[in-house]
Amino acid sequence: GTTLFGDNVEDEWFIVYLVREITREFPGLAGRVDDNDGEFLLIEAADFLPKWLNPENSDNRVFFYKGELHIIPLSEAQEQDCDPSAASPTISQVLRLLSSRSEEFLAAEPIRTALYKRISGYPEKIQASLHRAQCYLPAGAAAVLRQRPALVAAAVQAFYLRDPIDLRACRSFHIFPPDQRVMTVVTFTKCLYAQLVQQKFVPDRRSGYTLPLPSHPQYKAYELGMKLAHGFEILCSKCSKVSPDSKRNVLSGPLWERFLSSLKENNYFKGEMEGSAKYLELLCMAEDYFQRSVTKPECSEESPGDEILTLLQTTTIDMKEFEREAACLPPEDDDSWLEITPDDLDQMLKEARSESLSSLNEEEQKYDLEAVAESMKAFVSKVSTHEGAEMPWSSDESHVTFDVDSFTRALDRILGEDSEELDSDDLDEEQEFNFSDEDNEDLDAENQRQEEKVLPDELIGSLKSYMDEMDRELAHTNVGKSFTTQKKGASSVKATASQSTGPDSGAEDTELTPVDVDMNLITNLLESYSAQSGLAGPTSNILQSMGVYLPENADRVGSNKGATE
Repeated sequence: GTTLFGDNVEDEWFIVYLVREITREFPGLAGRVDDNDGEFLLIEAADFLPKWLNPENSDNRVFFYKGELHIIPLSEAQEQDCDPSAASPTISQVLRLLSSRSEEFLAAEPIRTALYKRISGYPEKIQASLHRAQCYLPAGAAAVLRQRPALVAAAVQAFYLRDPIDLRACRSFHIFPPDQRVMTVVTFTKCLYAQLVQQKFVPDRRSGYTLPLPSHPQYKAYELGMKLAHGFEILCSKCSKVSPDSKRNVLSGPLWERFLSSLKENNYFKGEMEGSAKYLELLCMAEDYFQRSVTKPECSEESPGDEILTLLQTTTIDMKEFEREAACLPPEDDDSWLEITPDDLDQMLKEARSESLSSLNEEEQKYDLEAVAESMKAFVSKVSTHEGAEMPWSSDESHVTFDVDSFTRALDRILGEDSEELDSDDLDEEQEFNFSDEDNEDLDAENQRQEEKVLPDELIGSLKSYMDEMDRELAHTNVGKSFTTQKKGASSVKATASQSTGPDSGAEDTELTPVDVDMNLITNLLESYSAQSGLAGPTSNILQSMGVYLPENADRVGSNKGATE
């Protein structure tokens, strides 16, 4: 089946709930759901998916079976080839696998938890998504909605997506004139109600629809009824018109006679006397169904406009009954949910955050600054690709083959034996500098090869002296003083070692203590987090994506002081 859910994504997740419950109720059925985004069930659980699963190979792999989510994995051959765009299985293959060994394909617990959380609350949530409002409608529209309440969605959509051509039909209302209107209660979804209310619209003066002053107590009912009437009129103007002659021709042939006799044999008329009101109503429904089947055999579903016109022909409009109902209408629902204040939005965000931290009790919510520093280091060390940055908490269970010896030998050839003390970016810059000088000299190939062999040792020495000179120069500037250094005791061994490197460096090198990288990282993160003033920002976004949540910054000075201590 296909459903147009429009702007209401909650309708889509309601369908997911229905599909799951159908497969639970009927164990022999398997169900799958996708939309214009593809496998949106996988999008909901994207943080917990296996590495091999991607949009290119996810078709026909995600199914509900016996009320549980199943994911069909790659075949052994595809897994060995490591092909990210491996061919997807066919429906028949999937059904054979699920019927024979479905327990092997049950989705991982985190994936199912994320998905089931999204559809939790049903069926109780259905009533919470509805809104009842009073509308001053044409009597014909009220009668149609009494028979088919779901047509309100088509009417709202027709009005919401109207264009100038659609409004031509609303200059003079032929189907729903404004002269016979009644007050009634219409049930919307909250999305449909919001679409109808939030659009400002002034009717054409030729249409006959007028609105009272905004101060009128029933102004909203008049406005909603006027908008719905426009939607119904637009739908009817788009329907396929069938002439009475063609209808008579269809119902006078032998095909209709056989169809009618079949209905009588199967007790369609339920023993009603021929010519009675109930008999004629059932006969009219059968004629409409037969006509649609003959005139449009390729289409099993009629348009909303055709259905509205059919209902208008078969439904009796009793104005006195509508007036009696209007005298005792139930109160309409409060629509204050349409307005969200900044405080309400903050509360919603806090509730969403508290749900993500619901597994932690008060004792467990101790913020470990060392964990923050390690998470940031892990994030920086990850290699990003065109698909985005990979967060450290993503678990990679795939096996990677890696030749450690050859990799180490390659690094030694490039950087030398003491490569761990070098910064790779500085090394690249120094190499470019030295090679550019050597290229200016006219040396033969033999000398160049000899110099390249001794280059790493010379490079290490010159780079060390260059960096030491930079440290001494920056130590007495504001740049050097802006960094937090390690305590004296922690660096005494390194300081002693640095003093023994040369007789001239003694007094100055004792003042050079190593920078405390972790402390500077934490300080900068907290300062950035404080500058966000409780709003979204780079620090909170990066840390939360890694599963690290900082406490609320109630006291900026106190927080920074506590971090320094």
